[in-house]
Amino acid sequence: MVLTRRPAPSRVADDGGAWPGTGLTQPAGLYGAATPPPGPEGLTIAKFHAPEIMFGEGALSEAGHVAARLGARRPMLVTDAGLLGTPWVDELIGHLRAAGLTPTVWADPTPNPKDHEIAAGHERYREAGCDVIMGLGGGSVIDAGKGVALLAANGGDILDFEGVDRSRQPIPPMVMIPSTAGTGADVSQFCIVTDTTHNTKITIIGRTLVPDVSVTDPRLLTTMPDWLAAATGLDALTHGIEAFVSKAHNPLTDHHALNSIALVHGNLVRSIDEPGERSSRMLMAQASLEAGLAFTNAILGAAHAMSHQVGGLLDLPHGVINGVLLPHVVRFNARAHPGRYVPIARALGLASEGTPPEEAGLAVADQVRALADDVGVPKGLGELGVTAAHLPVLARNTLHDACLATNPRAADVAEIEALFRAAL
Repeated sequence: MVLTRRPAPSRVADDGGAWPGTGLTQPAGLYGAATPPPGPEGLTIAKFHAPEIMFGEGALSEAGHVAARLGARRPMLVTDAGLLGTPWVDELIGHLRAAGLTPTVWADPTPNPKDHEIAAGHERYREAGCDVIMGLGGGSVIDAGKGVALLAANGGDILDFEGVDRSRQPIPPMVMIPSTAGTGADVSQFCIVTDTTHNTKITIIGRTLVPDVSVTDPRLLTTMPDWLAAATGLDALTHGIEAFVSKAHNPLTDHHALNSIALVHGNLVRSIDEPGERSSRMLMAQASLEAGLAFTNAILGAAHAMSHQVGGLLDLPHGVINGVLLPHVVRFNARAHPGRYVPIARALGLASEGTPPEEAGLAVADQVRALADDVGVPKGLGELGVTAAHLPVLARNTLHDACLATNPRAADVAEIEALFRAAL
């Protein structure tokens, strides 16, 4: 996909102060006050799922030791054809062999991994006698690896696992290494698979799908094409915003969600314009990680529920669809629940003390669209191939997506169809 970008605006990020000893930064003034916003009314216990995380330039060198520590002897390395043309697969294989491991490489998954691809990957895993799943790639590669792990433990068809906590057996250990900055799949309890019979995506959710270890090496981001950096960056922004307004948010997820929003806003354009610039690349990797930690615990909302249907129908980049849909969903939600958008507006530098919530929600929607314009995302779904004839089916399928359950505003099929129509 080729995205047509408008000239990048002059923008200075407010990165706040450094976290001692980490080299990472936290944007200042996210909440506009000394204390963070409260979680849901009556919240007394917050549950937070997270893998072991290794983060930093050169972290890929630790992957062999990590896999061996998890009991690997014959790990399956899931990647894709595009990554085979980069230095990272060969480097990782070298680290695995140096740790005494014998990897099997499976590079057949395509974007938006298909049900039949995961079945083939499971067969490869079984024939090679593999014991640990490793994924090196974007969200599609990581989701494909999770799908193989589910079948390795449970058998059956991957479509049987749609919904929440459908795995009945412990799955093989998983080590995930993202090569993009946005999907958060390396820390999430989500697995998204395309049902090729019905041309839709299914959502599989479960604690067992949280990888054992996430290894983020920002060097890997230097080989992303611009369109992929734009798409995955907007995906991270959508994760942060939807997690913050989700009905399942809590104070632990709020912090990561707001931090990720500010980091994407301050660094996405620069990371595309100057891919060799280390600071923006590092901060986009951090944004992806924090957005992933937020949404895997708070879940998501209508933008993702709708995006999954468009992606399944037309096999399009998920983050690009999110960039088109998110402003419309923000306006829809903000009409009923504007207060949650005030801290988001502050994270984007759009609001100050006393800004009316309704104004903040509209400002957030406009800023999301402006950022999408900056990185060349089409203004409407029609430019991606969606037609008015598709909308009734897309709307009906959206109602069955698990992400819709935590959207802050309830929506019926007519309202979802109206949102799709507005986004055409």
